[in-house]
Amino acid sequence: MKPWMCCLLFVFVFSVIGADTWARREALTPEQKAKLERVDRVLIEVLAITDKGEIPPGNLADIVAQRLKEFGYTVVTDPAQPHDVVFRVKCEQRKVWEGTTSMGSDADLPDSPSRVWKGPACQLLYLLDGKKMGWRKEVRTDFPDAQKAAEEAKVEDPGAYAMAKLGERLRAYDFPALIAAEWGQEDRLLKFLDDPATTQERKVRIVGLLGYLFSTKSVPRLLDALKGPDMEIAKAAAVALGNIGQKETIPVLIEVLKTGKPELQAAAAKGLGIVGALHGDFSIIDPLLEALKTDDLAVKTEVAWALGKLPDRRAYDPLYTIQKSLLKINDATADPKVIKLKEAVNWSLKQIDTWEYLQ
Repeated sequence: MKPWMCCLLFVFVFSVIGADTWARREALTPEQKAKLERVDRVLIEVLAITDKGEIPPGNLADIVAQRLKEFGYTVVTDPAQPHDVVFRVKCEQRKVWEGTTSMGSDADLPDSPSRVWKGPACQLLYLLDGKKMGWRKEVRTDFPDAQKAAEEAKVEDPGAYAMAKLGERLRAYDFPALIAAEWGQEDRLLKFLDDPATTQERKVRIVGLLGYLFSTKSVPRLLDALKGPDMEIAKAAAVALGNIGQKETIPVLIEVLKTGKPELQAAAAKGLGIVGALHGDFSIIDPLLEALKTDDLAVKTEVAWALGKLPDRRAYDPLYTIQKSLLKINDATADPKVIKLKEAVNWSLKQIDTWEYLQ
């Protein structure tokens, strides 16, 4: 393969797997990364603002502190005390937009800051060496108007009502796991992954975060999870192994693609497409083509996407055959699963055509 093609493939792969956490960490300097990986003492600054002005954060500050302590961080509330970073949470009855919009896939995440939301919200960010970093998250109430919501709930103070509901959102939102990943602290994540008391939902999230951190240290745990009884965790592990990108995991993912349950086969196909493209390993093509013959739409769709990530002429005719069978599909009335398959096939055929043209 020509050097410029290798470069193109490298850029393509990371455009496919690049998550917001990975992108931000790559923008950090080595010195900043090293500082964040050592973060332990966290100064929290919590603001609560209602229509009546700023009020004591009270319960909100307690919630933020307690959640960070869950992950083993030492919480500091006095700026005069030594601390490694500042974690700032600003909760407002009527949110005032701050900063620029998120970019790329990050902008589509449900916890990304929203320009259009003007109702109750808490904005979360952190500062390193006094400088605001790129990580920003936002939690919102399920109502846009605190005044109206308080009246319906027969609560006299809409500002207090909004803050109480935002407190509930902060209790439920797993920002400690997200910030640990942002800071590159995989050991804190692994501790919760290994803890039997950790909920399935949180384990699935942590597995995904380890994948986006390219955590080679977590690979043995993820391989165990891939073979474990919990299907949701196993599916997350298959994709995370693909994101981490160790070539040695390709045979394992191929075996899962061949013998696993359909829902796990779909995740294995997704992981294979990523790691196979990263290494330019065309050994994944034949197993993917064999899996493409399945009648399971979810598996077929993920296989189709994977075949486009490592373009190979052998995949063209099978994909084209599927494309022809879908030509008469009415997007407005068809099964959403069929529409997704159609999108995957069309995209992958374009990748193969483009790849052949560039050669």
